[in-house]
Amino acid sequence: MRIPDWTPERKPQPQELVQAILERRGGALLNLDRALLWSEPLARGWNTYLKAVRTGLGASRQLRELGICTVALLTGAHYEYHHHAPDYLAAGGTQAGLDALQAYVRSGARGEPQGLAGDEALVAQYAAQMTRDVKVEDALFARMQARFDTTELVEITSAIATYNMVARFLLALGVTPED
Repeated sequence: MRIPDWTPERKPQPQELVQAILERRGGALLNLDRALLWSEPLARGWNTYLKAVRTGLGASRQLRELGICTVALLTGAHYEYHHHAPDYLAAGGTQAGLDALQAYVRSGARGEPQGLAGDEALVAQYAAQMTRDVKVEDALFARMQARFDTTELVEITSAIATYNMVARFLLALGVTPED
């Protein structure tokens, strides 16, 4: 990491904040947390917001995780991919789906990903366009609208947009996966 790991000795933070992060993480701080904890308001807001994005949305977890993995691969956020590829698999995704996504990103293709079908192909293409171009073409957005209800569309879009933010934070600070 390009900055020192946060420790309570280097920058004391309220114990309830650290405890809330530990609870969300299952008892251990991640390297990302050790960067965020340098700023109490950032760590507090991030913990609340990312908890909602990760566990509070009704849209398909598998599709949200696929979108996040797409962002991670396109931006080179290895930390993000390291943490979210297993979540995609746990949510019902397949290794073949991850392999197809990796091939799609490596190829630089802009159309529908080969090796992914249906909703997965659509969400991967949507996430790729959001990440590469920021603006989504009307035709692709119309396909998303035809397939997902408004709440699902907002939640899938939010997950992809959120993890574009996360990727930029991770890459700028050089946050690497835990040992």
